[in-house]
Amino acid sequence: MTQNRSTWDSAHHHPPAPAWAPGSPPELVWSRYIGGRPCAAETMAHALTAAERREGQLRIGLHELAVEDAVHGHRRSKLERFDEHLFFVISTVAYVDRGEDEAAEIVTTGELMVFLGEWFVMTSRHSGPSRMPEVRAEVEQDSDDMPLGPSRVLYACLSVAIDDFERVAAQMEDDVEDCEELVFGDNAAQPDVERPYEIKRELIEFRRSVGPLGAPLNALSTRDLPFVGDDAKPYFRELAERVQQVRETVAAMEDQLTNILQSALARASMADNRDMRKISAAVAILAIPTTLGAIYGMNFDEMPELHWAGSYFVVMAANIIGMLVLYLLFRKFKWL
Repeated sequence: MTQNRSTWDSAHHHPPAPAWAPGSPPELVWSRYIGGRPCAAETMAHALTAAERREGQLRIGLHELAVEDAVHGHRRSKLERFDEHLFFVISTVAYVDRGEDEAAEIVTTGELMVFLGEWFVMTSRHSGPSRMPEVRAEVEQDSDDMPLGPSRVLYACLSVAIDDFERVAAQMEDDVEDCEELVFGDNAAQPDVERPYEIKRELIEFRRSVGPLGAPLNALSTRDLPFVGDDAKPYFRELAERVQQVRETVAAMEDQLTNILQSALARASMADNRDMRKISAAVAILAIPTTLGAIYGMNFDEMPELHWAGSYFVVMAANIIGMLVLYLLFRKFKWL
């Protein structure tokens, strides 16, 4: 099992298990002491082999279904309770600022799997950037109210993930405003329909990551679950409220983007209609000389006006007057 100790333990010895973790294997428990008090132990797993997964199942007692999800990934946030531990899947998001020549994707998603036991917390990450330094910093913050133990590490993982939700939501709000400027701005000669559609597609992906997280957080804040004491529930309730705010922000942006997209399509349709009216007006004006030319190009033997003096000038004058009248009428009706 690949494990990252970093500043969480000494490279030369393993500290004893904390008081709240009786009977835990010392080789798997790494604690950091702050002011004489132990923080929660954390074990991080990366790219486990089949043998290492089997070892983890035997030594820690992980359920095989949870291990399978941790290895292959799970696309939706969820909380599952097994006999001796909890398994939490946290969807993660990150904002990627793409250049004009690059792919349109701006929101990348990943998963963070968290195993909670009485004396351990183990995480497995699929895709997305590593946020463990921020999680460590969150865990190591002094708090007189937040209890020590696995629930503190879980709260830190969730808090960092929700921080990313809020950051991505704020950045996507800027993208939505940019789309609005592209469609309704003074320089928007031709409405851009592609950009709002791309942002809406990414927003749907973002919503799929944020939405399912609400139910597990409500369960943590309301239900009696192992390793989550009553004194920790208000913290998870606060996280649930933050997720709800992000969900409301995403819903508002989706509605705004839908309106922008519909307006962009309507403006594009209006622009097409203006072009069609101009083409129709031009065809109608040119129909007059076309008709006259067709009549006098039939070469009938008996066409009396062909022998009249000045007949050519009369026909040309009628031609020009007819075209001018139609032009003025189309200008009046704003077709030209």
